[in-house]
Amino acid sequence: MLKRNLIFSAALIFLLAGITGAQTTFSLDEFQNIDNLLESCTSIQVGKAASTDGSVITCHTCDGKYRTWLNIVPHSTHPTGATKKIYWGELHTETLWDLRGKILKGEIPQVEETYSYMNVAYPCMNEKQLGIGETTIGGRGELRNDDGLFLIENLQSIVLERCTTAREALKMIGKLVKEYGYGDRGECLTFADPQEVWHFEIFGAGPLEIGAVWAAVRIPDDHVGVSANNPRISELNLDDPDNYMASENVYSLAEEMGWWHPDSGETFKFWKAYSGKKPFSDREYYILNKLAPSLNLQFDAEELPFTVKPEKKLSIRDVMRYYRETYEGTDFDMTQNLMVPKRTRRQRGQPEPESDKEPEMVTSPIANPWMSRDMMTLLNTIKPGTVKRRRMVAIAGCSYSQLIQLRDWLPDEIGGVAWFSFDNPAQSPRIPIFAGVTELPKSFEIGGQHRHRTDAAIWSFRKANRLSTVRWGQARTYIEKAIMDFENRAFEELAAVEKKALQFYNGELSYSDDPEIPARCKEYLTKYTNDFARATMNKWQELGNMFWGFYGRGF
Repeated sequence: MLKRNLIFSAALIFLLAGITGAQTTFSLDEFQNIDNLLESCTSIQVGKAASTDGSVITCHTCDGKYRTWLNIVPHSTHPTGATKKIYWGELHTETLWDLRGKILKGEIPQVEETYSYMNVAYPCMNEKQLGIGETTIGGRGELRNDDGLFLIENLQSIVLERCTTAREALKMIGKLVKEYGYGDRGECLTFADPQEVWHFEIFGAGPLEIGAVWAAVRIPDDHVGVSANNPRISELNLDDPDNYMASENVYSLAEEMGWWHPDSGETFKFWKAYSGKKPFSDREYYILNKLAPSLNLQFDAEELPFTVKPEKKLSIRDVMRYYRETYEGTDFDMTQNLMVPKRTRRQRGQPEPESDKEPEMVTSPIANPWMSRDMMTLLNTIKPGTVKRRRMVAIAGCSYSQLIQLRDWLPDEIGGVAWFSFDNPAQSPRIPIFAGVTELPKSFEIGGQHRHRTDAAIWSFRKANRLSTVRWGQARTYIEKAIMDFENRAFEELAAVEKKALQFYNGELSYSDDPEIPARCKEYLTKYTNDFARATMNKWQELGNMFWGFYGRGF
């Protein structure tokens, strides 16, 4: 341990010396990227017996200035001796073919056959109903080792290509990082299949070792878990491999680095050893309390339960509501102090209101839960304490999100659904992308983070969403109605869509005599998803134009 610490200290001194003499000014883009480190991802996991219909659910909001283009990587076969190239830098590209910032880090042997998967910034679901959620958890800086081959998104794409279950994916990642090393910050992945969901956390193994330290805990079938940028794994019971897994060095590395001493009598807690920061914040506390209010969870506790049994089972639509959460009407509501007298139109012949009567107070129509830091600073300068910043589930800085629903009573092509949305999840509709979908609208393949692009799908939603916040009290009526219209449509149509897809799958229906039976099912699902997506884009473009009309004479 002494040798490791001495070498690390020397490396740290060298790094600090370089920082001291370096340029310390930031461009606007760099400043925004720094801010984005604080705005990263929420994952909710629902066990099979905790959902109303027996679905297993895992989720992800990609919060920050990450790429917004996505595509479906096709099922493929590969010749003997083929390799898979591992690239760094793909999270901020503008298109699939954009090479700016991409670095070829290395390669590994390719397998003979790979599954198709939904390729978002953090790849999320494959054709076999394996789903992945993600959230960055940071961890101790001295654990990171850039000599490791994989970033977290590399590992996600590899297991989606090669695995069919959550357990299989966990074991494969364990082998890959042991052999090739992990080079990213602390990350949490939530792996789900139609039977179970697992919560996995991983860190580098430090500056002297190419490898990783990791642990995984199975979410009990009748429980729900939440991960929101904080390490959540606490005690481990590795004598119970059905519910716990970990790397071989999970205890020894913590001891070697001086973060845990077995002789101290202190119980080993994974979060405490490898992160040291509080293992929950606003989002975990709020959601777990809403799910199980009788537990009376306390925000000043050292840690919260890893999971809770919800007092009422959750449907996928319940989970959608959590992803629109802004804490409105609670003590966490950032708009609670932004009150103004209610404006009423006095009808002709009515008396003037009494001057000494207290006016009815309502939330200002220009108040919204996504105020900029500049606006919050202004309000708090005028009157300190007016707005207290809270990290909500739904934020304007979200690139995209998906809620992945996995169902064992349907074929994989139909049973897996990623309920996908661009931009702020409280302002955008959800599009059902089935596991059997083979392609998406072309505008989905264009990123919208580098510049305004009318050919990028995200800008179909972003224009209306941003304009609505100018006068949210008025515009929200239109946004929220449109969201519910599409959500209601999706769930009203879902049974019929599944029935017809099954008929194609079973060969009872066909478009022609040419395609194979599974292809007929995939063709139908692809058409449905693409038509639904285009309808949502058209509606949000219409809303954006309407909001411009509202503000034609000024804001």
